Amino acid sequence: MRAFTYNCQRFAVVRGSQFFAIMTIFALGVNHKTASVALREQVAFSPEQLHQALPALREQTGVGEAVILSTCNRTELYCHGASSVDMLVGWLAGYHRIPLEQLREHCYTYQDDQAIEHLMAVASGLDSLVLGEPQILGQVKQAYQFARNQASVGTVLERLFQSTFRVAKTVRSETKVGENAVSVAFAAVNLAKQIFSELPQSRVLLVGAGDTAELVAQHLTEQGVKQLMVANRTISRATDVAEKFNGQAHTLGELPELLPQADIVISSTASPLPIIGKGLIESALKARRRQPMLLIDLAVPRDIEEQVNDLNDAFLYTVDDLQGIITENLRNREEAAAEAKVIIRQHSDAFTAWMRQLDHVDILRDFRQMNQRMAEEQLTRALAQLQAGKTPEDVVQELTQRLTKQFLHQPTRMMRDAGAAGDFATLAVFQRLIADDE
Repeated sequence: MRAFTYNCQRFAVVRGSQFFAIMTIFALGVNHKTASVALREQVAFSPEQLHQALPALREQTGVGEAVILSTCNRTELYCHGASSVDMLVGWLAGYHRIPLEQLREHCYTYQDDQAIEHLMAVASGLDSLVLGEPQILGQVKQAYQFARNQASVGTVLERLFQSTFRVAKTVRSETKVGENAVSVAFAAVNLAKQIFSELPQSRVLLVGAGDTAELVAQHLTEQGVKQLMVANRTISRATDVAEKFNGQAHTLGELPELLPQADIVISSTASPLPIIGKGLIESALKARRRQPMLLIDLAVPRDIEEQVNDLNDAFLYTVDDLQGIITENLRNREEAAAEAKVIIRQHSDAFTAWMRQLDHVDILRDFRQMNQRMAEEQLTRALAQLQAGKTPEDVVQELTQRLTKQFLHQPTRMMRDAGAAGDFATLAVFQRLIADDE
């Protein structure tokens, strides 16, 4: 089967006596913008499920190539082949046993140019919960590689995903969409980096061991910090986080001993009342011989008493202070995102041009081969007639009639069917063909 795009109209190719459906690129998805966490969990695929889901998707929907991207914030199907959006939505709903109408209400679908641009935007971090976040590119690469290992990626998706990876790299290198902190955890680490120019040599104390603290620890480690202490109400959770980043685990009861050792304190507990008071910091500063301390309070309600600001050599920042930085940085990323969309459009157009050329070349080859076979069959018949003693004039006349009839059979049938169905796009192609010949 082959299909091509001409003046924004898509046509199918007839082969033999069969009418083949149009091949196209589809994207179907559910993400953080369109669905709740509960629904996203329902449509997610585990690695174990993907082994069965990919071949089932191709077998039951008729697509030739497929990649399934499944993360905490999105599940998306990227397909190329003879299928339809309705068929893909039905398959996804059926696979996860979700009411079809519920999925329709919360999913989005794209075809061809829009599907190509969507994939490139996703890989570039433009469609993420946090604009410009880099993790999604790695997840797209993993999804592609998994599908490739399952023999689910062919010529078209191979080219599409390789083009997408190049786009994402270009967006990262030529725009600032991934620069500047737009999460509280990243903003906190960036602030510490600005104040302590030699951040890797600093000793950091994390108070609390929740998701935010773990993300802070990850950013700190990426910045080269090696001296990390984690204090938490339960020692087991502190140990879990500390072991991931080669840190030391402690309890909150050890804060009086830990604070004097810390150049930077980043707190993010769920305590309803402050757990670090002015007195604790005052004692820590005395023990440090007035060496300055940076304190960043990410908790709401606050973990660190506001009066700490009254102390010399103690520099306290709250989540509200960081929010102003984040807002400004997000504005800068949005401006960069506009530049990234221009890059994506250019690469999408280039890929579409490649698709059109690919379709044209394949269709032309198949068309020539089909007609060559017909000509060879009729030539063999004509030579046999000559050997049997039939006059050359009769043989040539019959050969001409048979070839004409055979060449015109399918086009004539297509024109009749198009006329009966009101398919003016197909009729327009034949009209142009006749006009060009005249």
